[in-house]
Formats: sequence, structure tokens, C-alpha cells
Amino acid sequence: MSELEQFKKTYFEECSDLLSSAETKLISLGEGAAGPDDLNAIFRAVHSIKGGAGAFGFEALVRFAHGFETALDALRNGDLELDRRSHDLVLRGFDMLSDLVRNSRDGTPPDQARAAAIATELDRWRGAAAAPSADPSTALIAAGTAPAGTLRRIVIRFRPTPDLLRKANEPLLLVRELKSLGRLEVIVDRSHLPSLDALDVEAAYLAWTFILETTADDSAVRDVFEFVTDDAQIEFESEIIADAPADPAERRAAGAGSLVPSAANASPTTTPSAAPVERRQGDRRSGERASSIRVDIDRIDRLVNMVGEIVITQAMLSQQVGQLHLDNYTGLAQGLEQMAQHTRELQESVMSIRAQPVKSVFARMPRLVRELATSLGKDVRLEMVGEATEVDKTVIEQLSDPLVHMVRNAIDHGIEMPDARIAKGKPPEGTIILSAEHRSGRIVIEVADDGAGINRERVRQKCIERGLISADQVLDNDEIDNLIFAPGLSTADQVSNISGRGVGMDVVKRNIQELGGRVHIRSTPGQGSCFTLSLPLTLAVLDGMVLRVGADRYVLPLTNIIESLRPQPAAVTSLVNRGDVLMIRGEYVELIYVHGLFSIPDAVTDATRGLVVLVEAEGGEKVGLVVDEILGQQQVVIKSLETNYRQIDGISAATILGDGRVALILDVSGIRQSAQGRRAAIEPNLRLAS
Repeated sequence: MSELEQFKKTYFEECSDLLSSAETKLISLGEGAAGPDDLNAIFRAVHSIKGGAGAFGFEALVRFAHGFETALDALRNGDLELDRRSHDLVLRGFDMLSDLVRNSRDGTPPDQARAAAIATELDRWRGAAAAPSADPSTALIAAGTAPAGTLRRIVIRFRPTPDLLRKANEPLLLVRELKSLGRLEVIVDRSHLPSLDALDVEAAYLAWTFILETTADDSAVRDVFEFVTDDAQIEFESEIIADAPADPAERRAAGAGSLVPSAANASPTTTPSAAPVERRQGDRRSGERASSIRVDIDRIDRLVNMVGEIVITQAMLSQQVGQLHLDNYTGLAQGLEQMAQHTRELQESVMSIRAQPVKSVFARMPRLVRELATSLGKDVRLEMVGEATEVDKTVIEQLSDPLVHMVRNAIDHGIEMPDARIAKGKPPEGTIILSAEHRSGRIVIEVADDGAGINRERVRQKCIERGLISADQVLDNDEIDNLIFAPGLSTADQVSNISGRGVGMDVVKRNIQELGGRVHIRSTPGQGSCFTLSLPLTLAVLDGMVLRVGADRYVLPLTNIIESLRPQPAAVTSLVNRGDVLMIRGEYVELIYVHGLFSIPDAVTDATRGLVVLVEAEGGEKVGLVVDEILGQQQVVIKSLETNYRQIDGISAATILGDGRVALILDVSGIRQSAQGRRAAIEPNLRLAS
């Protein structure tokens, strides 16, 4: 890859971050939850995109970004007011900007007609707010501004901080941009230049006074210094010289051609950012070492794989040393123990590099809810909880489509129309709650609504019509609810651009299962539904307990384990045709024999002769797993079983143990679901026994 292409790649990565952050703030802006700082951040994002586009010659992107930026500038200056209609226009402008960035990245032709139409609407919006008063000249002068086309002299005093050059800022570029605006005179201040032996070649010592004669307005001049405002003390003074020359050639010579149609100062002023700069310098010095770099994800993936191999090798060495007489090899044993600690620290550090907050996915949902609710004529509020919850980047990337489908499903099929909600005694505004949290070593994401709930009779009838179930088949509520994941199933009366094609919830289940996760539904007719996604925090390494069942080895995630015990015969009760339960501290816990679940021969079949590992499944339910023996705790590398073989109920993945044998990683909730039918039958007897 050439150096230019590498720069372009970095630019587009930065654009992606800027657009993601700006979109969240734009949504908040329409809800009245954003402040001036958010509007300034949106403006800076668009300005940064425009600046980079100009450097690479993306003319269409520059033109549109410039007009969009002008509108945002008028909005943040209070010249424009934001109502619902204008907010829609700003969002469409943002979408156009995003599309132009994508066109520039992919080398595809932009939609010029659409860009021109939106740009025209933005111009009309600005023009309506800039309607002149009875005496526009008098009004402008009274406000301390100069009419457009007025030739002015602007004095700019620019004193950088010592770190300006270290941050890749080049004062010569500022000079070039100022010269493009008009006639420029530069005065250098060398008073802070040290002696040669005290000179730091990376520090900035010079200061400058720029005297610019131009017809460009203040916004255009200040934009030149947009990227260095935090790294310099800048003062502006301006005065009117004369009206601009009428001849176009003379206007160009004087620097005519304003970049942003805004007012310019007629009296000497000082920029508001000049005074606080000195204070900010002290703050920046204390944290100036904090920085970040961009690393290609493939490099991190290779690093994660290497850490996994180190974990396996360390486990193999530990097992081999365990067979020696450690009294003769105390130094070796201590070294291996230190290696195990360092390996764990390395693994945790690498995992933290890949961890990202789910906010990057959640941030897309407010826009989706707003637009979809508007198109359906519904009133819907979105609440988000746990946006800072961190999860592996690979999981984050696969979450977007499932969440979009579930949120769309909640709005389209769950939330009722306002009049229908009022008739049911509900508030006209429906609520969707999107939450994320860490639970039992996994990330749990819930999409809950207060709508009508699942119409089970309608789902059942649709499944019978499509031949998915027979008319005489008996299903409980949970089984009917899970039918909505059947491919091609839709309860919509007609096909629309929102629903009706039967593609959506099956995609959710497939994508989540590919990540080693599960989907669970809770629905109450008339009150709403809650879809729960349970996903692994990471797809790389976990802490597990190695169990023996017969001659086989299994790994149980450590975060699921509550305790292990060998029960007394009196604590185990066998229910006819229902299985065994364990009485522990006043409550009954279902026992699941792992050997019976996976048809393992020569295993312990009596819970009182083996071990019961008490584990916690999702939702807090406890289950007792009956195994032969616990072999010890070990950090294991997760290998996808579905990718390399196929999906197995009750198994989440596989790993390689220290002796080179393959062990399966148990999925506690999957095991419980396999025995759920038996447990439902046991519960009535449990109530009688208690």
C-alpha cells in the first residue's frame, strides 16, 4: 500500500468515528437534549471531514460539506432555529454527507441530483433566516458587522504552545491558507527563541502577527485556525478599510469570495478562546502524554491468536512439570508460576484492546426508532441503559443486524397505535428499553417493549398455514413464542418496506447462534415482550474448570459455578419418571447427569458417589450438574465448534487441553433448556413435597 493510500485509509477511519459521534449528537439535538457543546462538536466533525476531503481532492464531498457546515454555523450562532422540519433536513443532509464519504472511499459516483436538492433546501433554510431588515446596511453596522464584500484589515496575533509542532501542526500551512484569502503581511516574533545549546528541535518558539486585507468574512478566517485553537493563543482584530472593488478581477486580487456567508467584526475584538488558552495549557501539560494510535484489526487478531497459543503451551508445560518431583525442580516450578501470571496479564491486556462499549451499536437505534415510528404514525420513546458495557469487538460487529431487526419488530408488531393504547388504559407513547449488562461471564442485551405482546394464537395459525406445525400439535407458550424464529414466518397482514416478508427474526437467531449466544423470549399479552440476547464476552480465552465424565473431559466456565459438593443420600430425591432433585439449604435444585445428556459410557450414575457442581444459568436459576471428578482450574482458548464441525445442544465451543486432547466447553443455559421439559413436569411435585 502506498503512503497516499495509507493516509486515505486513516482519513476514512477518522470519518467513520466522526460520523458515528455526530449522528448521536444530531439525534439528541432534535430531542432537545443536546447543548451548545454538542452542536459545536457536530460542526467540528463536518469541518474536519471537509478539510481532509480537500486535501485528497474529493470535490463533491468538499462542496456539499461546505454548504452543510455553513448551515450548522448559522444554527450554532443562533441565526437559525431548529424545529422538527428543519431537524429532518439536517438529518437528510447528514445522510448525504455520509453517502459522499462512502462514495469517495469506494470510488463510486455520487448522487449529484440528490446532493444538489438537499443543498438547495439548506440554502433556502439559511436564506429564510437571513431576510434583510428595512435598512440592511444600517442594521449590519449597528450590530458591529461589515456588509458582505467589504474590504477589511484583520490583525491576527498567533502564539503557539511549545507542543504545536509535536502534534503535526505546520504554521506554514496557515500562512498559505491566509494568503489565499487576500493580501498578507507576516511579522515574526523571535523574543522567545532560546540559545542554540538550549534549543529543543521539536518545540515551537516563534510567534507571528498576520496582517490580512480581505473581503472574506470572519468565519472563513477563523476556519484557517480550526485545528490549532487548543494549541495556541490567538487574537483577532479587524477594521473596515473600504467597500470592495466592483471589478471581479480586483475582488479576486483583494481576496474576495467568502467561504461562509456570515458577518464579520467591524470593531477590534478578541476571540473568546484567547483568554482560556493559557489556563488550558496547564491542564494539557498534565495529560499531554495521553494519546492513541490506530492499529489494523488484523494485527490485533494475530496478537490474540498468539496469546491463545501461549496459553495452550503454558498449560502443556504445567502438566508436564506436574509429573516431575517438584522438590528437585523448585526453580522451574516458580518460573512456571510466574509465567502463568504473566500470561494471564498479557491475555487480559490483549482482550482489553479488543473490548469496545456497546454504545457504538446502541447509538444507531434512536434514529431508527424516530424514523420508523414517524412512518407508522406511532409515538415511541427509546430508553438506553448500560451503553458503556464493554464487549469483544468481534461480538460488537455482529450485533448491529440482530438489534435492528428486534427494534423494528418491537415498533411494528409490539407497540400499538396511540388511540389503541389509550383505549387499553396505557399512555399514548410506547416505550422500548434497550439495555446491556455483564451477567455470569456473558453480556446480556435486552430489548423490551410495553406493547401488545406476542399474539400466540395468530402465530400458531400462521405456522399451521405454512406447514411448520400440525393443527393437532400441542405446544406450550414458550414453544409458540419461539416459533417466531422460524424462517419465512410473518404475522403481518400485508408486505411493506418494514415487514411482511418473513425475514428478520430468523436472522436474529442465526447471527446470535453463530456467536455462541442464545435468544430468550418473555411475553405477556397486553403488557409487552422482552427479547434477551446472551453472548460471550470474548471469543478468545476464558477461565474454566476441567471436569471428567467417564473417559471424557469437559470445561465448565468458572463464572457459572457456585459451588461443588458430594451430596448425602438423604438430600437426593428421585421422582418417578421425573428425574432427581437435590435439597440444598431449603430449596430444590434439578440434577442433570452429564453422562446421560451426552451418552457417555462408564460414568458415575449415582450423584452420591460422584460430584454435583452447582451452577447458575441465565435468569438466576440453579442447576446441579452430576460429574465424576473435578480435575482443576485452567485458562482455555475457545475454538468455534460450529465453524469446525456443527452445533451441538449444550455445548458452546471446544478447546485444547495441556495434554493435547480436545475438550468440549459446556453451555449451562443450553443444558438447562434441553432438560426444561422434565423440569416443568417436576415443579408440581416439588410444590407438593415442600
